[in-house]
Amino acid sequence: MAGVRITHIGGPTVLVEVDGWNILTDPTFDDPGQRYDFALGTSSVKTIGPAVRVSDLPAIDVVLLSHDHHADNLDHAGRALLRTVPRVITTASGSRRLGLAHAEPMVPWQETVLTEPGRQPLTVIATPSRHGPPLSRLLVGENLGFAIQRPAESHVAVWMSGDSVYFRGLEQVARRLDVDIALVHIGAVRFGLTGRVKYTMDARDAARFIRLLEPRIALPVHYEGWTHFSESHDRARVRLLEESEGVHHRVRWLPLGQPVEFPAPITPLAP
Repeated sequence: MAGVRITHIGGPTVLVEVDGWNILTDPTFDDPGQRYDFALGTSSVKTIGPAVRVSDLPAIDVVLLSHDHHADNLDHAGRALLRTVPRVITTASGSRRLGLAHAEPMVPWQETVLTEPGRQPLTVIATPSRHGPPLSRLLVGENLGFAIQRPAESHVAVWMSGDSVYFRGLEQVARRLDVDIALVHIGAVRFGLTGRVKYTMDARDAARFIRLLEPRIALPVHYEGWTHFSESHDRARVRLLEESEGVHHRVRWLPLGQPVEFPAPITPLAP
């Protein structure tokens, strides 16, 4: 079985190439410098542009959109891109807001299949993801993670957390899925108006979860390029290196804009 090629474009935006499918997560392609409004008067400024331009992308088959209502996961150029792709998979509320006929709503643990003549089908599984503290959903809205699974394999080829804090839903993911490559959104998103409240995992939360999930490879994303990230790349890297037991040997930091090949895991032969 062939492996997977992954390109980190910036923030949460990742191009996943698997078995002839081009899958894009949370598209953000605006230039830096603009301020974007979030909920309750909060805002953030984009400080780094995409490492790959929309014009340099291959033809995208599907966008996995964790949520549509925050610009660090879907900005203006990302919205324009959605109109040009065949399928968008996102939350139920996001599907309604986008108003696109090809925007498909999903809920946690729902599955759908990507099919195309001449290609091996892939299963996409929506997974739980909570973008803030307990009881914050009315404020922060719906959010999803997604798993990509080949039909002939018991493990998940690639899983993305979406913008999630550590919570029981992620523990469900660890119990139910055997994950090869995990895209883990970190950055410890905070806003001045809400103080120390986190809206995504920091590196220590991520380490706790990686230890529980035990993926073959963990790829941190969603940690750079916006002013609302309270934990820098350098600080996150140090903290994850400090987590020796069951964590640091799984973590790999992707270079921005450069495709990285991940060979398929070796499956032991049955006795």
